[in-house]
Amino acid sequence: MAAVRIAEVVSYVLKLSAPRVYLGALADGTTLEQRHGYRVREPWRSLYSARYETMLVRVTTEDGVSGWGEALAPVGPEVPAAIVDRLLAGWLVGRDPRGVRPLWHGLRDLMRERGHLVGHQADALAAVDIALWDLNGRLAGLPVAALLGGAFRTRVPAYVSGLPAPGDDARAALARSWASKGATAVKLHLGHGVDADLATVDAVREAAPGLAVAVDAHWAYRLDQALRLGRELSARHCLFLEAPLAPEDLAGHAELAGRIETPVAVGEALRNRFEFAEWLRVRAMRVAQPDVARTGITEALAVAELAGAHHVPVAPHHSVGLGVSLAAGIHLAAAVEDCPFLEFQPDTIDVAQRILRTPLDAGPAGFGLPDGPGLGIEVDRELVEAEAS
Repeated sequence: MAAVRIAEVVSYVLKLSAPRVYLGALADGTTLEQRHGYRVREPWRSLYSARYETMLVRVTTEDGVSGWGEALAPVGPEVPAAIVDRLLAGWLVGRDPRGVRPLWHGLRDLMRERGHLVGHQADALAAVDIALWDLNGRLAGLPVAALLGGAFRTRVPAYVSGLPAPGDDARAALARSWASKGATAVKLHLGHGVDADLATVDAVREAAPGLAVAVDAHWAYRLDQALRLGRELSARHCLFLEAPLAPEDLAGHAELAGRIETPVAVGEALRNRFEFAEWLRVRAMRVAQPDVARTGITEALAVAELAGAHHVPVAPHHSVGLGVSLAAGIHLAAAVEDCPFLEFQPDTIDVAQRILRTPLDAGPAGFGLPDGPGLGIEVDRELVEAEAS
């Protein structure tokens, strides 16, 4: 077999503007553009940006074949980019890219004993891992889903994530609009108080009775509050309750999941199989939501196998990632046996497609699996290099 070697690993920090910011206006009616820097979207705790920020990675062989990866880095993408440039690239250059899993383990071990299997180190690893799978698919002339063992489906169902409109009447109207465009499910970004959340759910269900409704509580509640919310959502036959408690509260999530019928969904804050294994062991999640741009494809597939062993469906998370991470998520979702749906982000999709020469088949009802080699996408390298900071 002819030798193949990695010649270059390059990171790109992107901060793209769009007509609408992710999840719309703030609760007080102002927009993120009217404020300086990153801000917390109260009542949630996390920082958000007025732009679509991400970090891309391009891995290129000596023969000039490239694969692309992406980290979910909605704020501070310079941090995982520095990890790629300073810690990962030098170890990768000169190695054969075709052994993706051995390379993943080698990259993981570079900082493993120092406690760096999570956070920004994991995000950087995820981007490189996706790039290596894309590169391998291009070298083999096969889609990533085929390299993962084959696709269970060529169309991945979707749910629409968020109804970013001011007030329940406007959210209800938006729900009707999505239903008319073929959407079958919607996830509401809530956490505004149990009574307020239930009022929003009721308004949306009344306006669009054919839509299944899920709730993302953004880690906002105490256990007693989440129990009341979960029981009321169960009475309404809601699809799932995502991120109800503080992200580190494993025991609380396990108790909640055992006391309500609505499935508890968790995963975007987790980065590896070891974290997921503990949540699955104590049955603290009933829907697993790995984000491939935080786990990488290698680790996401390991998580999916663990979830399958516990009879837990896998519904990959996707928020502000661009076209590379979305394509990787589609391939993952296609290659997982029990995958009911993938997150469709209306605010993100147009920006996500902007970096691709040919858009992905993506809409409120679902995603088409790209059938070209690798991720099946062509990144507009000239645009990326022009926009990179």
